[in-house]
Amino acid sequence: MENLVTASRLQAWYNNKRVFITGHTGFKGSWLIALLHVAGAKIKGYALPPDNDKGLFRIIEPLNLCQTVFADIRDRERLEKELIAFQPDFIFHLAAQPLVRRSYEIPAETFDINVTGTANLLQAIDRLQHRCTTVVVTTDKVYENREDQRLYNETDRLGGNDPYSASKACAEMVAHSFYHSFFNKSSFSQQEKKIATARAGNVIGGGDWNTDRIVPDIIRALEMQTPVRIRNPEAIRPWQHVLESLTGYLLLGATLQDNSKPLSKAFNFGPLPDDHLPVRQLVEIAIEKWGIGSWQPVVNYNAPHEAGILKLDICLAEKELGWKPRLNAHEAIAWTVAWYRQPIEQKANYTFDQIKKFLAL
Repeated sequence: MENLVTASRLQAWYNNKRVFITGHTGFKGSWLIALLHVAGAKIKGYALPPDNDKGLFRIIEPLNLCQTVFADIRDRERLEKELIAFQPDFIFHLAAQPLVRRSYEIPAETFDINVTGTANLLQAIDRLQHRCTTVVVTTDKVYENREDQRLYNETDRLGGNDPYSASKACAEMVAHSFYHSFFNKSSFSQQEKKIATARAGNVIGGGDWNTDRIVPDIIRALEMQTPVRIRNPEAIRPWQHVLESLTGYLLLGATLQDNSKPLSKAFNFGPLPDDHLPVRQLVEIAIEKWGIGSWQPVVNYNAPHEAGILKLDICLAEKELGWKPRLNAHEAIAWTVAWYRQPIEQKANYTFDQIKKFLAL
């Protein structure tokens, strides 16, 4: 049973609803603002200012799509104050230190942001006096990775060899603890809170300019007419367009709020089983879509560890939510490159054009 997220369904779920987004200035958060604006939601974002002025948030910021609070997720008092003042119906928690290689440079800070920040938010939610549904976004990297061809499902053991992955696994445990301690179904009639976690694959799309991410690295190299430098050409990842994961989060939030039956508390969102590609192939497709370019491997024997193989099992999201991806990896890469090829003055409109096109698929 498919439960496609269309524009009309988004509006039915989120029109005039109050939606609080942490991390709204980031890549995924900015796309989520745009999606919820299409749905007619009232949005408040809480995040640090964006790191890069070329990113999607700065492009859509002049449109005044949401109320913005620039603050740190670790500031527990400020977070609670802003959350309670807004009285949200839905919360999407995306605020994080999101980079694997960066986590090797600031490991303690990565844990502080990703673990303590999540606990701060969930404690603030416990202070709310009305019904509220929360989706905590973690990552596909929360699993204990055995570096084999298996598809990881939501019941597999959590782990993480690098600080980023481990911190996100800890965030899953924090959400699990708060659910059982404060938001469990036996006390729902008193506290009216629902919570779930979402584990997405390697998300790509326009407007991402983070360092140490493959798509921004590709675009920078192609624009400068230099070879794309690839650290791990044969590393396999669950690539997906940003709109795939975000519509999954929105579907999960709406289903969680309306469903009287208990749902599983974590969901994978990723590509179909035969659509996991190596980094090399992603780069080659991007170069093809750009029209010109080349790549070369980068050998660094002292580089920090990064997983060689990572694949997700999305059967639970298909079964319980009726969700499945609409774009294959080739199409997702083509959509991403097309966004970056737009003139800067057209990028905001093109973002909404891609949303409209995606929701009509």
